[in-house]
Amino acid sequence: MNNEVATFLWSACWILITVIAYVFAFLLFRRTASSPWCHPLPVTALIVGTVLFSSDVSIDTFREHAGLLHWLLGPATVALAVPLYKQWHQIRSDGVRMLVPVIAGGVMACVMAVAVLVLFDTPDVLTLSMLTKSITTPLAMETSELIGGAPSLAAIFVIITGIVGAVFASAIFTLINVRCPKCQGIALGTVAHAVGTSRAVLSGESASAFATVALCINGILTSIVLAWLFSG
Repeated sequence: MNNEVATFLWSACWILITVIAYVFAFLLFRRTASSPWCHPLPVTALIVGTVLFSSDVSIDTFREHAGLLHWLLGPATVALAVPLYKQWHQIRSDGVRMLVPVIAGGVMACVMAVAVLVLFDTPDVLTLSMLTKSITTPLAMETSELIGGAPSLAAIFVIITGIVGAVFASAIFTLINVRCPKCQGIALGTVAHAVGTSRAVLSGESASAFATVALCINGILTSIVLAWLFSG
């Protein structure tokens, strides 16, 4: 068997393992009534990570053979334009009233991340990776790599942020008496990205729609601003 065939088989194998892991994670997510603790992202990462550790395969080798999955992050990022377009009438009708909390939330997420890491004198690569913690994974990984961070670390921070936001959202909304579905959706989409948006679905169609829009706006604006500030 020549090297090209062997490489193809290895790539197909790791892509298949990842897809199977995701399908299992998604079914588990549905069976647990969309519990944020069982979100497909961390469950898939845990399964694939366990397989890599058991087979003594490095993450670099996995990324090399599963490069197609990383490439698909590009189309996934572009696909964010679809829900943004569908909800454009909502953005146009609410205007500044919606943009202000989304922008404020995006800025505060970056500021708080940097403030915490500066206190512990962390390496620059960790700080730059942490800046993207409140935007969806495809944008976070690409933006983190562009500004000098580590895409893998960015993905971990994104997943942790999303799960924490989704798990504690109900308690926080109750504590500060936020009952408006629109407001809940904007908060979840802005701070907890895709995981928060999946949590917003449980609060109704309005919350889900505004969470989707907030996710798109915050992700796009944060990526543009970070790339402008730190790249080059």
